[in-house]
Amino acid sequence: MIGKEIRLERIMHRGTGKAVIVPMDHGVSSGPIEGIVNIRDAMSQVADGGANAVVVHKGVVAKGHRKSGPDMGLIVHLSGSTSLALDPNAKTLVCSVEEAIKMGADAVSVHVNIGNGHDNEMLTDLGRVAYSAEEWGMPLLAMIYPRGENVKNEYDAQAVKHAARLGAELGADVVKVSYTGSVESFREVVNGCHVPVIIAGGAKMGSDREILTMVRGAMDAGAAGTSIGRNVFQHENPSKIVSALSAIVHGNVSVDEAMAVLTSGEPWQSDGNSAPMLEAAA
Repeated sequence: MIGKEIRLERIMHRGTGKAVIVPMDHGVSSGPIEGIVNIRDAMSQVADGGANAVVVHKGVVAKGHRKSGPDMGLIVHLSGSTSLALDPNAKTLVCSVEEAIKMGADAVSVHVNIGNGHDNEMLTDLGRVAYSAEEWGMPLLAMIYPRGENVKNEYDAQAVKHAARLGAELGADVVKVSYTGSVESFREVVNGCHVPVIIAGGAKMGSDREILTMVRGAMDAGAAGTSIGRNVFQHENPSKIVSALSAIVHGNVSVDEAMAVLTSGEPWQSDGNSAPMLEAAA
């Protein structure tokens, strides 16, 4: 479907077919946490760093996305829950594909947690959104995690590759899952999923090298990019960490080379049509 292809090009780099996405939907689940208190400024910083797209809720679009500086893709998140709920893992739909279209979205996303008592409701929601998204030619990103009483380890490769395949089987165009900790185990996740797989950032990490090493491992395993939130927008310099991530995802550089991006005045740049190069700042 040509409409879906056009929209996917706005969130996936034309030259590499990969993406550096920054989710900023945390205000619904956690409130105005550090890094996204001023959502317009937060989006401006990641746009300056070269992010391909952001994930936000519908009420934020007019306040920040189209006023954030350099153009980047818009993914409107359709589901949510709060940390104050009896079960924060139980997500519910709070927006529709049609609403997202009216806002100019390039894609929509849905969050599903499996392994708890609310799987059936969330899977029903995913199925309905997948149908509507296909009808409108709207790309669908499914964020799927094994989380709940029936899950012993949410990073277990067997559970994560089940989650990834589940999203693909139910109609997602891209799936977002947790990194399993090694190239070998995450390669199983990628090989078992017939749509692009991107990795989540998870909890705030202890160092930049730890973040970049995780991303390097995921890319070596065949991942299609990243969707990292707290480790980007709570970074001391969100623009630079996005540039470093882009260097790995789009430029296939080493961790050491990506670390150099963080410490140099040379941002990662790409023309959007071919494999990017590291160029001196203008």
